[in-house]
Amino acid sequence: MDGIRFAFGTLTVLPVRVRRWDRGAARAGMLWAPLAGLVVGLCAAVLGGVLSALGAGALLAAVASTAVPAALTRGLHLDGLADTADGLGSGKPAADALAIMKRSDIGPFGVVTLLLVLLAQVAVLDRLYGLGWAEGAVGTAVAGVTGRLAMTLAARRGFPAARPEGLGAAVAGTVPPGEAYGVGALCLLACAAAGLGEGPGAVVRLGAAVLAGAAGAALLLRHCVRRFGGVTGDVFGGVEEAAATAALVVLALGR
Repeated sequence: MDGIRFAFGTLTVLPVRVRRWDRGAARAGMLWAPLAGLVVGLCAAVLGGVLSALGAGALLAAVASTAVPAALTRGLHLDGLADTADGLGSGKPAADALAIMKRSDIGPFGVVTLLLVLLAQVAVLDRLYGLGWAEGAVGTAVAGVTGRLAMTLAARRGFPAARPEGLGAAVAGTVPPGEAYGVGALCLLACAAAGLGEGPGAVVRLGAAVLAGAAGAALLLRHCVRRFGGVTGDVFGGVEEAAATAALVVLALGR
C-alpha cells in the first residue's frame, strides 16, 4: 500500500497521503505508476465519453479528455515537458541548462513544445471520438497507462539523478530493470487485451501504441541523460507526455 500511496500521492492530486518517502517506497511507487495513469485516463475517458454520447461533438470530447489529466496532475507533467524543452533547446552546458529548467517561467521552446503536444493529443482524440465514444475512451486510457509506464522505465537503475534534490532524485535509479520490464510487459498485454472485442487488428494497434510510446520516451530519456548528466523531475514529466502522445499518434494511424 505504501507504493500505491506514493504513486497516487506524487503523480496525481487525488487525496492520498504519502506515509513513506524512502527509496523503498519510491521504488514501489514507480512500479505502481501505470495504475495511477490508468485511473487518470479512465477519469478523462468518462468525461469525454459522456460528452460524446450526449452529442457535444468529438472535438469537445477530445478537449475534455486532454484537460482532465492536466487537472488531475496540476499540470505537473506538462510543466516538466516545457522545462525539459527549454533546457534542451538552450544548447547550454548541463549546469546552465538545469538552472534554466528550474526557473518558474517558461521559455519559447517550452511554449512551442506544449502547444504542439497538446494540439497533437486533441487532434488524435478528436479522430478517435469521431469513430465512436468507445474508441476515444480506450485511446485515452491507453495513453494514460503508457505515459506512466514511461516513468517506471525512466526510474530504473542505470539512469542517475542530475541533481541531488527534488522528486527526480528521490525516484531515480530505484527500480531494478527486470521489474521495470515486467511491469512493461503487463501493461502491454493489458492494453492489447482491451482490443479483443474488436478483433486482431485492434489488439495489434493497441499493443503497437504502447511499444511506440515506450520507444519514444526512451529516446527522449537517453538524450536528456546525455545532455543533463541524469534525470530530473522535469525529465520524468517530459517522458510521460512524450510517451502518451506517441501512443495516441499510433492509434490514429490508418483509421
